[in-house]
Amino acid sequence: MFKGKVALVTGSGQGIGKEIALKLANGGATLIINYVGPAEGANEVVETIKSNGGEAIAYECNVADFAAVEKMVADILERYGRIDILVNNAGITKDNLILKMSEAEFDAVINVNLKGTFNATKAVTRTMMKQRYGRIINIASIVGVIGNAGQANYCASKAGIIGMTKSVARELASRNITANAVAPGFIDTDMTRVLPDSVKEELLAQIPMKKLGSVADIANAVEFLAKEESGYITGQVINVNGGMAMQ
Repeated sequence: MFKGKVALVTGSGQGIGKEIALKLANGGATLIINYVGPAEGANEVVETIKSNGGEAIAYECNVADFAAVEKMVADILERYGRIDILVNNAGITKDNLILKMSEAEFDAVINVNLKGTFNATKAVTRTMMKQRYGRIINIASIVGVIGNAGQANYCASKAGIIGMTKSVARELASRNITANAVAPGFIDTDMTRVLPDSVKEELLAQIPMKKLGSVADIANAVEFLAKEESGYITGQVINVNGGMAMQ
């Protein structure tokens, strides 16, 4: 499926990014596991891929740092000669009500989530244009579509990613490069598992399917968009949320 393809997945040492990386690797892609901070999780993903007969490396890089992202992409190209799939997954939260949210809390989330997506997308664009092939898949969020109290920074970043995705799709379509977004709903991750039962019950009441999604649900959507067979799909937002928000 992805034999001979090179994929960069940002923030893929854990959670949704990890599942996406494993899914693409299982399809035959060579993976770059991007992470920031402790390397343990990223190294475990690399070892899992290698133990299954795949190829992967871990690369530490803060996607909010424009120069660092350019260097990461240059290093990948020096080693592998191409980048076919970019999944912009890296993201952080610093939740607070707008009345209490600090400038630092707002800037930190925008810099990683939105500017990080810009940095990585810009860094791979020239190479994908020369290849006349590329798949850019951005991880947005249901809250970028419907909003959420206490997450003005995060919602703004994810709504911005949706707008950026559509603009990039229009700019690059003629070079056989697609750009799409996957917008997860509430997913069963370490972050949601620690929520109080009362909060979980409130969430489930809003979801027509009455269950949280899984990381595999998101990885499956990314895999679909990354395929060559999905080449006529671009500028779209795939909502994976159990029916919580419908467009």
